[in-house]
Amino acid sequence: MLLIFRTYGNQGPPLVIIHGFLGMGDNWHLLAQQFGKDFSVYVMDMRNHGKSGHSDEFSLPLMVDDIIETLDKEGISKVNIIGHSMGGKVGMLMALENPSLVEKLVVADIAPKAYPPGHEDVLRAFHRIDLKTLQTRNEADSLMAQDLPDFSTRQFLLKNLTRDDNGNFIWKMNFPVLEKYYNNMSIQIEGSPYYNPTLFIRGGKSKYIKDTDLDMIEKLFPNYILETIADAGHWLHADKPQEFYDLVRGFIFAS
Repeated sequence: MLLIFRTYGNQGPPLVIIHGFLGMGDNWHLLAQQFGKDFSVYVMDMRNHGKSGHSDEFSLPLMVDDIIETLDKEGISKVNIIGHSMGGKVGMLMALENPSLVEKLVVADIAPKAYPPGHEDVLRAFHRIDLKTLQTRNEADSLMAQDLPDFSTRQFLLKNLTRDDNGNFIWKMNFPVLEKYYNNMSIQIEGSPYYNPTLFIRGGKSKYIKDTDLDMIEKLFPNYILETIADAGHWLHADKPQEFYDLVRGFIFAS
């Protein structure tokens, strides 16, 4: 599947940004503008997310294939990658399977291990919203608040809410398929080691990358660096955008 993407900047090495589960490329707009000063940035909407096409199929390998197909159409043969959460797993798999395509890899707050289900509260919050009767975004926010007390998390998720040509509320993402195949995002990443430089960044308040995960990370990505952004949670790039930007830029341009 060819993906919808937005570009920032037109100079410097290509940089692909891969968003997380229930996200979209627009979530990265401000950081992409910064990266666009030094890179040719491609911020992609994954299948069943944002403005990209909907499909009855959804998995990490399929998303890797989508990115490669899109890059091939654009005539791009080597990229740097930033992947957050689900996007980090996509980036890891892409690097392991296509090492000649990935110059450097940045993985934001996710490890290659299998994770137990952890988004039940988010899925419940979406189910509280009946699009046929919904009148306002504030109403949707109030409904979600019953399961998601954090305001910034709700605002992030509600970026998926839009209106069709008739003014009716719809989801941008393909929620039924994403919910059905949610467990596909939690699988362990495996493959032959990727020897190019890899930067793992974790949030100091997040538990997604633990010290006990480092042996697995080293086996798959032996040339890795781990950085921790203090006072940042799972959405570390939104919590501490300047710190995130400085780490990524310094890593990619390091000799």
